Amino acid sequence: MKKVICVAVYSFILCFPSIIFGQDTNGQKTLTFEDALVITKKNNLLMKQADEKTKQMEREKKAAKGLYFPKISVNASYVFMSDDIDLDLNPVKDAITPVYEALGNYGDFSGVPNPDPTTSGSMPYLPDDVSTDIVRQQFLDGLNQIESQDWNKTIQKKQFGTISAGFTLPIYTGGKIQTANKAASIKTEEANIERKLKLDQLSCELIERYYGLVLVKQAQKIREEVEKTMYSHLTDADKMMKEGVIPKAEFLHAKVYHSDALRELKKINRKAVILNDALLNTLALNEETSIIPVSNLFYIDNLKPLDYFWEKALENNQILNKIEKKKELSRQAYKLEKAEFFPTVAAMGTYNLYNQDLSPYIPDYAVGIGMKLNLFTGNERYNKLKAAKHKENQAQLFYGKTEQDIKTAITKYYQELHMNLEQLKELSSALEFALEYARVREQAFKEGMATTTEVSDANLAVAKVKIERLRVLYDYDVALSKLLYYSGITDEFIQYTLSDQSVFESL
Repeated sequence: MKKVICVAVYSFILCFPSIIFGQDTNGQKTLTFEDALVITKKNNLLMKQADEKTKQMEREKKAAKGLYFPKISVNASYVFMSDDIDLDLNPVKDAITPVYEALGNYGDFSGVPNPDPTTSGSMPYLPDDVSTDIVRQQFLDGLNQIESQDWNKTIQKKQFGTISAGFTLPIYTGGKIQTANKAASIKTEEANIERKLKLDQLSCELIERYYGLVLVKQAQKIREEVEKTMYSHLTDADKMMKEGVIPKAEFLHAKVYHSDALRELKKINRKAVILNDALLNTLALNEETSIIPVSNLFYIDNLKPLDYFWEKALENNQILNKIEKKKELSRQAYKLEKAEFFPTVAAMGTYNLYNQDLSPYIPDYAVGIGMKLNLFTGNERYNKLKAAKHKENQAQLFYGKTEQDIKTAITKYYQELHMNLEQLKELSSALEFALEYARVREQAFKEGMATTTEVSDANLAVAKVKIERLRVLYDYDVALSKLLYYSGITDEFIQYTLSDQSVFESL
């Protein structure tokens, strides 16, 4: 019946969040665990950092795709050289001038075609003397041109500027571009896994701090009840001492126990402040806010078998998934080192857009294909390839070790859950006995049949069992969160809190 009532009340809370949640009066804020989880996802700086890294990897993935496309650039330069670049052709002039002089003055020539169309039919060639004069004159004219030319040419001034457009297009890289794109995709997937892993870790942290505050808040109520009981008992003892029913020593015993109860109450109040601050840190809320947790500690009657959680871990554990991505990255690094043994082939070109004082002998554009192949690098490539292989082997071995550790952790927390269940059953019986014993001692004290020490010890025993029961419930909830974390199903924690098998505990 208690279970039905608690679940009904909890359902009412979920159906009317505007009534229960979000009320902030005098710096107090009521929160369910679900609300706290939503706030953590939204506000926590670690989640924001993980979101930024995910966006970064998405951009780097898109950047890697650009390696497939040509690179087009505009280049501008202005050059200052020490001297002009000249081409001295005077040796050529000196070599051909004697030839022109000799042929222009002493050469004999014949067979010059008759340029007159009226006589060319009967006399197709000019006489030898006329032919000689014509050819000699041509050589002399050529000699005059040679003498009049500047045979020391400036082919490039010492100052010049250019603006040009260029492009390079990879044709074959030995697989470097494909490997880079694959690695970028893996890093993006790894960033998403890291984000999920951080969210799971924050969820576990939130569970510890939220339910830790629940534990302290309920322990406060117990300590307040103990203090009130001890104070009432102290008052009764004072009256009975004054009436001569009990000696002063009994009164002093009651006073000591009341002082202890008051001290424990102050101590638990301090712990509440500490845990409240820790929870605010996880929620990233105002430090002056006082959180009033609505959700209660709980336990589950029946857990699924151990193999179920281990199978889930193999499928969903984010730590294993992250290491798997590291393995894939190490394989891509090995492929990249192998690609260094192959040539790189690329098409390239340039076009002169504008120039100032650039040599006219320089062409306006040029295109071509280039290849680069490193023939010897001092065994650098070979050793890097072997190092990449060793790194891949390390990732594989680390995966195996982590897999074993996770299996051990799942077994550990699974056994802790059952241990907590056993303690809860024992504590339930112990609480019944402690309550009855306290009632009997209180009645006996009023009848003068029991001492203040016996009554105080009985009341403290009740408080001790109640607090121990709360602590075991808290340990159970934390162990459950760890079990779900290592199983890769932290998201299911809320389902466990709302499950029909859940038993909510409140005072």
